[in-house]
Amino acid sequence: MFLVSGPELVISSCLSGVIGAFPFPNARNIATLDGWLDKIASALADANGAGPFAVNLTTHRSYDRLADEIAVIKNHKPTLVITALGGPDAVIDTVHNYGGKVIADVNSLAHARKAVAAGVDGLALIAAGAGGHTGHIAGIPFVSEVRTFFDGLTILAGGIGSGAAIRAAQIAGADLCYMGTRFIAAEESLASQEYKDMLVQASYEDLVLSDQLTGAKAYYLRQSLIKMGYDPDNMQAGSGFNLANSQNQIKAWRDVWSAGHGVGAVTAIQPVADIISQLESEYKLASM
Repeated sequence: MFLVSGPELVISSCLSGVIGAFPFPNARNIATLDGWLDKIASALADANGAGPFAVNLTTHRSYDRLADEIAVIKNHKPTLVITALGGPDAVIDTVHNYGGKVIADVNSLAHARKAVAAGVDGLALIAAGAGGHTGHIAGIPFVSEVRTFFDGLTILAGGIGSGAAIRAAQIAGADLCYMGTRFIAAEESLASQEYKDMLVQASYEDLVLSDQLTGAKAYYLRQSLIKMGYDPDNMQAGSGFNLANSQNQIKAWRDVWSAGHGVGAVTAIQPVADIISQLESEYKLASM
């Protein structure tokens, strides 16, 4: 999660038995990124039962750190590399050469087919309701259509806020789920206290869909838009998605806060371990 996931959130998630992940741009520079990867690898090296960690690489053609971040991947060799906001082609050979796996974020069937043709190991289906930059297809039909041409690892993202939702996604044909919004309010996340408090108070009705800030459709919390001087009911059309000036993207997400359709499941600020324990209980109950 952009500007939310850091080493502590990743480490706590993995130590609780799930896959923790963070986007590379969360580290302000390459030196910091190297340090974060060293810290995560060291914390998990001797941990029995820990889940693997994943890194999220922005592959949009306008992203100015792409080459440097691919070099970081070559050096650190993370097991799981997620590509986002662009095709996976730029990194597939690099990751496969050291035995890693590539998962491509896709928000359309066309993008899914292109990623499969490029040779990815898995697809993350960004469905309608995903927080931040969102998708357009409802989750269950998205999974169903992708399963007609891809039998590899399939992850569903969008509106997954409970253990029951995870179970439902598996019944629909997904192998795994992304869950973001629920973990923004984790004690270990990089989100501010005000952001976490706003999430706890929010429901679906507090979400605003707009492309004004980044040029791509994304969900924002209504109160954070008002706080920054925007009129949530009269957002303007975006001018096109571009990452050439990454500082503009950082400002958009730092000052205006996002959540997905699963925001209603966030009812308290909790340690990661407690969130995962609750999800496990919900999942088991839904599986009975």
